[in-house]
Amino acid sequence: MTNSREILSRINSVKDTQKITNAMYMISSAKVKKARRDLDKTMPFFQTLQASLSKLLDCINDDALKSRFFDKREYLSQEERTEGYLVITADKGLASSYNHNVIKVAEKRIENDETNLLFVVGEVGRRYFQKRNKKIDELFRYTAQDPNVNRARAIAVKLLEYFAEKKVDEIYVVYTEMGEHNTQNVKIDRILPLELPQHSGEGEHIDNVEFYPSVDNVVERLVPIYLSGFVYGALVEAFCAENNARMMAMSSATDAANEMIKNLNMDYNRARQAAITQEITEIVSGANALKLKEASENEQSR
Repeated sequence: MTNSREILSRINSVKDTQKITNAMYMISSAKVKKARRDLDKTMPFFQTLQASLSKLLDCINDDALKSRFFDKREYLSQEERTEGYLVITADKGLASSYNHNVIKVAEKRIENDETNLLFVVGEVGRRYFQKRNKKIDELFRYTAQDPNVNRARAIAVKLLEYFAEKKVDEIYVVYTEMGEHNTQNVKIDRILPLELPQHSGEGEHIDNVEFYPSVDNVVERLVPIYLSGFVYGALVEAFCAENNARMMAMSSATDAANEMIKNLNMDYNRARQAAITQEITEIVSGANALKLKEASENEQSR
């Protein structure tokens, strides 16, 4: 049986680990709250811009719009098309299945086409795809920690350059979205080329809108900002999902540590009780031996 000193050492070791998991839970909780506050402050602007862009596009005749953002390159066959994927992962693990889920969805989309290009945010995803010799843009090295608008704008500009130079024909974002009841859903959204809205004939429609200096110039100014907002929203959603997954993982680890400490305490008490019982038994046996010895000596003296 394991002695009480070894059990006590294990209890202290588990308690030290529990302090770490509890601290990581609190840190992740604080990061989620901060990211949510930042998103709430900035997203109304991007949502308003998206709504405005949608209204403007609704006023445009499809033939009048020749912007590069809407170039579907229908002259290319499916085999000739190159797709780009912005995959948002974490910089570190200990977040349950968060990274695994995102990577598996992205890997499933690109496994049958070696020409697809990856833009990976986060060290976990970058190391995973590099080990499997997937085609990754090596200059596209952005951290997943503390997402901000400036970083989202830099990513959007980079993606627009690839699309404008026809290095990729379609660009998708693969990220994790926070659902109801803290559920996590991996989403794939196409951001380029953009889709013109379908005129259903219902609702408000504005005619005779005049654009200055031209429709293309207006769209050229609005779309990069819109894409920056979309990327920023995806980065924050993924960051919140990552830290929420880490919170749940650390909470489970803390609960498991509590259960382990409880069981170890029971083992410690049993070992301690066994040691005490053994000591009492040895003392009683020794006392009985002394009594027998004294009785034997008394008999001999008579």
